[in-house]
Amino acid sequence: MPGKMPRVVLVGAGIVGCALADELTERGITDITVLDQAPGLAAGGSSSHAPGLVFQTNPCRSMTAFARYTVEKYTALGCFDQIGGLEIATTPARLADLSRRHGWATSWGVESRLVDADEVARLHPLLDREQILGGFLIPSDGLAKPVAAAEVQAARAVARGARFAFGQKVVAVETSGDEVTGVRTETDVFPADIVVSCAGMWGPVLGEMVGLTVPLVPMAHQYVFTGSVGASAEALARQPVLRHQEADLYFRSHGDALGIGAYGHRPMPIAARDITSSELPFTKEDFEPSWEAAVDLIPALAEAGVDRGFNGLFSFTSDGMPLLGEHPRLNGFWVAEAVWITHSAGVAKAVAEWIVDGRPELDLHSSDLNRFEQVQLAPDYVLERSCQNFVEVYDVLHPLQPVESPRPLRTSPFYSRQKELGAFFLEASGWERPHWYEANAGLAEVAEVPERNEWASRYWSPICGAEALVTRKRVAMFDMTPLKRLEVSGPEALKFLQHMTSNNLNRKPGAVVYTLLLDERGGIRSDLTIARLGPDTFQIGANGNLDLDWLTRKSAVWSRVQVRDITAGTCCIGLWGPKARDLVEPVSTLDTRKGYFTGQQAYVGNVPVTALRLSYVGELGWELYTTADLGAKLWDTLWEAGQEHGVIAAGRGAFNSLRLEKGYRSWGTDMTAEHDPYEAGLEFALAKDKQFVGGWRLEGRVPDRKLTCLTIDDPHQVVMGSEPVFHQGKAVGYVTSAAYGYTTGLNIAYAWLPADVDGEVEIEYFGERVTARPAQEPLFDPEMKRLRG
Repeated sequence: MPGKMPRVVLVGAGIVGCALADELTERGITDITVLDQAPGLAAGGSSSHAPGLVFQTNPCRSMTAFARYTVEKYTALGCFDQIGGLEIATTPARLADLSRRHGWATSWGVESRLVDADEVARLHPLLDREQILGGFLIPSDGLAKPVAAAEVQAARAVARGARFAFGQKVVAVETSGDEVTGVRTETDVFPADIVVSCAGMWGPVLGEMVGLTVPLVPMAHQYVFTGSVGASAEALARQPVLRHQEADLYFRSHGDALGIGAYGHRPMPIAARDITSSELPFTKEDFEPSWEAAVDLIPALAEAGVDRGFNGLFSFTSDGMPLLGEHPRLNGFWVAEAVWITHSAGVAKAVAEWIVDGRPELDLHSSDLNRFEQVQLAPDYVLERSCQNFVEVYDVLHPLQPVESPRPLRTSPFYSRQKELGAFFLEASGWERPHWYEANAGLAEVAEVPERNEWASRYWSPICGAEALVTRKRVAMFDMTPLKRLEVSGPEALKFLQHMTSNNLNRKPGAVVYTLLLDERGGIRSDLTIARLGPDTFQIGANGNLDLDWLTRKSAVWSRVQVRDITAGTCCIGLWGPKARDLVEPVSTLDTRKGYFTGQQAYVGNVPVTALRLSYVGELGWELYTTADLGAKLWDTLWEAGQEHGVIAAGRGAFNSLRLEKGYRSWGTDMTAEHDPYEAGLEFALAKDKQFVGGWRLEGRVPDRKLTCLTIDDPHQVVMGSEPVFHQGKAVGYVTSAAYGYTTGLNIAYAWLPADVDGEVEIEYFGERVTARPAQEPLFDPEMKRLRG
């Protein structure tokens, strides 16, 4: 961080505040004051009562990385008992899921193994062996000591110059313009250049002081201490911490007794402003079903009984992820909230890197405070989804499985037409998105679609394959409305975008360019399509709210640039397929011979459109944009004109297959800020004749890893993403995106692998190895004749 040392105030002296103070002071930021309303360290918040279980495995790579660092750091500090973590299965479905979880651990570099029922019984002799089918053991998991970890990290921070002030209830955050200037408590004022909210369940209250929605919900979670279970404290202390997720239970030892945590009860939310204590009175009636399940698994509990219990508060969010990052409109106000003990040190390290270095080492897009759309910040939405997340915290969830309520929330102008066609909707960012249409069930192409394994068949239909085949043969209409659309305008718009993006945008109006948003280290923050609609007006096809946040922040110092989200007022149909020109020519003023990556203003029937000749599916066609009020008319005009050409509506299931056949990347899945363009195979989007953010960091890059196209020998084994990839028996990478290629007849997966991997590899899928081979991309139309036709 250039210039003088900033004054930093951390609000909250729980495990996160202490860890962040330690990480910041270790990086040379020592003018730190940690405030807490409690009378002492780690007193009164979630850290004071947290049971300390650390299970590292998570479907999200960054969450596992947070947990790994937490284990490593707390072990080194003497605040972690590395006794292992054991998850058990008593049903075939859970046993299968444990093999999937073992795959995640392998993908993210955490040593683990699947164990049989006999070994589970050996590790935990008190369990009813007859119920156990198997288990998943992570030797490096264990028990953190939250208060001790907070104390040790606080002492390290104090030794480097940090100060802790207790009994300091924050009543205001002081600002000047769009900058933080300090924190005011009931008795004092603490000047600050940077304020970080580490207030945990009180985070929403602090957010209100600066006009920021902190979308978390404090939730009560039941925990009991049993009587003696008849085993020695020494024996119990050596047993791995235990999760019985089918019954929403976890167990750890407390001397010769057990502690039992339960998620099986009703959600018990409380407003942050109403919290007076982090421990609420125990509600015995809520615990009764959990106790019955616990006794059923561990019969010795029947005699031990419950000694005491409490309902402890901690934070849940609507998507189960932390809230990290800087206020979008107030410079210097940061948030590190909804962080459990499991991830505390890892989160603190990442936030410290972010503050000091300008970006964290890990990609944090899934934890970024600013990831949510405005509609997802509504209080009722946050409450309902957070409660649902509590209910599902231990459930087996499919990657495509949508939350069922509140829905529908965001719908395109085509929604009623899609319902008439029997659309099967999934949801993303609040949008209802058709994945296939039952109206297409009678297509002859359905019979050409191969069957797939049971897991991959969920939230899928062979109709998806038929829609993909028809797109390649005739023409299809895709709803692209949920694509984030931004408008950048003003006299300095070109200069700003030239600086911010990697490709050359200095082209005549009507040009469309594929380009990248890089960070200062050359990592891929996003990929964009940018259409120059006029000398000073550009339309951007973006990936989500983080692109809007990034460009808005960066444009703040450009006085003659405006960045605007135009998504809600517009809509888009992707009209693609070899008959797209035949369909659109008779009913439009489009110049259909204008080349690929061009744009024009035209009319389709009576509807004014911005027509961009782009195709994310690799076929001739256009993205047709109009205002939301004319969306239904655009759909009807194209649908009527397309009947003689065999037009269909097609969904995301077909779309994903088609894009992978063409080798098109999906940001956030195939690549993130942890990857650079050379590794991702996107070096063609780097202009050689201009300077841009992150460009200089790429000079002379010779990548040692690459995003690799694989084809899987067995067409039945369609994988879903995040599975580990093995080469010569060693785990070397992981799958990002996958789909069956209906046109090519190839089962496709993309994976991050070492650059020198050659020849056959294996993907571990639910505990089995399936053979795959690197393939030259794109798999479909490598000469680009279809696109340019």
